[in-house]
Amino acid sequence: MAQSPLRLIKGRIEFISKSEINRLSKNIRGIYALFDGDPENKIYNVKYVGMSTKSIRGRIKRHRKKKQTLWSYCSIFEVWENVRDEEIKELEGILRHIYRFDQTANQLNEMKSFKAFKKTVKIELSPTRQYSRSLRSG
Repeated sequence: MAQSPLRLIKGRIEFISKSEINRLSKNIRGIYALFDGDPENKIYNVKYVGMSTKSIRGRIKRHRKKKQTLWSYCSIFEVWENVRDEEIKELEGILRHIYRFDQTANQLNEMKSFKAFKKTVKIELSPTRQYSRSLRSG
């Protein structure tokens, strides 16, 4: 049996126009991103990252109604059937945490902290290693 290249992500579709949303399957679960873009120059600016444990198509259709002028394209990352809802939420939380202070990427997000991160251990940096330089006169 062939092994999947990724443990969480089953498949993807990237940079589709919001006019093509109705062509998506109804029961895709996973993570999605909304973009404002310029496909000719391959520029896509993130406007929102979200998730759905039921239907990404339904979530994106709601975004299309509410904030239709802020985004034009979307990408979808479908998870495997055995990926739990909590794992999908964790993926979304990590992604939102990464760009939480990016002013351009938060136009559609009401930024909330990812509470589970507050429970994780903070990693401390090791003390800086001192290097000595020897100068040779030549």
